[in-house]
Amino acid sequence: MRKVVMSMFAFVLVLTAASAAFAGDAQTVNGWVSDSKCGVKGAHDGAAECTKKCIEGGASMVVVTDGDQKVLTVQNPEALKGHDGHHIAVTGHVDGDKIHVDSAKML
Repeated sequence: MRKVVMSMFAFVLVLTAASAAFAGDAQTVNGWVSDSKCGVKGAHDGAAECTKKCIEGGASMVVVTDGDQKVLTVQNPEALKGHDGHHIAVTGHVDGDKIHVDSAKML
């Protein structure tokens, strides 16, 4: 009986650690929606048409963060549809140079 309880405890411990590693905390970053072709150069007011054109032409959607100008590739661009060239607050999961967007708000 003791082995069964210890095995179940170990199993629960492993599952807890694994779920914490995969869940990650969502964070909010402020920045401009741009495209992978222009990147930081497209992170300003007035770049919306160019950004939209480049994304329609096959460039990836990115968010250029305020301050450090980090370029984050948007993993789910449909979440930012209609925000091409906008200055926004994006809440999501950042993993290196990628972001999975949960929500966005205009700034």
